[in-house]
Amino acid sequence: MKILLAEDTPDLNRALTAVLTHESYTVDAVFDGQEATDRLELDSYDCIILDVMMPKKDGIQVLKELRQKNIITPVLMLTAKAEIEDRVTGLDAGADDYLTKPFAIKELLARVRALTRRKTQYSTDDLTYHDLSLRSASLELGSENTVRLSIKEFELMQTLILNQGRPLSVAFLLEHVWNNDPDAKPEMVWLYISYLKRKLKAIASAVQIMGDEQNGYTLA
Repeated sequence: MKILLAEDTPDLNRALTAVLTHESYTVDAVFDGQEATDRLELDSYDCIILDVMMPKKDGIQVLKELRQKNIITPVLMLTAKAEIEDRVTGLDAGADDYLTKPFAIKELLARVRALTRRKTQYSTDDLTYHDLSLRSASLELGSENTVRLSIKEFELMQTLILNQGRPLSVAFLLEHVWNNDPDAKPEMVWLYISYLKRKLKAIASAVQIMGDEQNGYTLA
């Protein structure tokens, strides 16, 4: 699973990256809020860990912006502040959980596991389509190169491959990939389609995702 870690304290950032990597998470580590925003424009994640106090943009601002874009990825906020008002501000902005520094690493890992627990079951079979291979064990999409997908990216690509040849409507994808999550909007489908299009280019695949919001999406 892929995690975005935004923590401006270098030693803590390195320590958390090492621990999460040891637990088999793929970690993108950044040191300020603007870096976090930039990463979220380009990639998707299964969990986001945001420090509240960061340079350039604080964690609350980053959180508000991603929720305004209908990104519903689970967010764990880290803060050195213990006041109830600060926790309420983060939760009201769309945080899924809060952890006050200093914290035990075991507790952070337990909270991350709870936030990234897979909510849907999907086929464990590897899939192929033209020059593409989709590997369920590693969540990897491969062609000339290989890239790691987030769970939602994997589920979306799997659905497209299993339904190859038929355009899939936004409503179909919201039902089968997002399980009709009330927080998932049509814009979310477009966002993840755009993520996958970039991944297909990155692995030098000839496969393209065709279509649009009105006519549905399909592989070609």
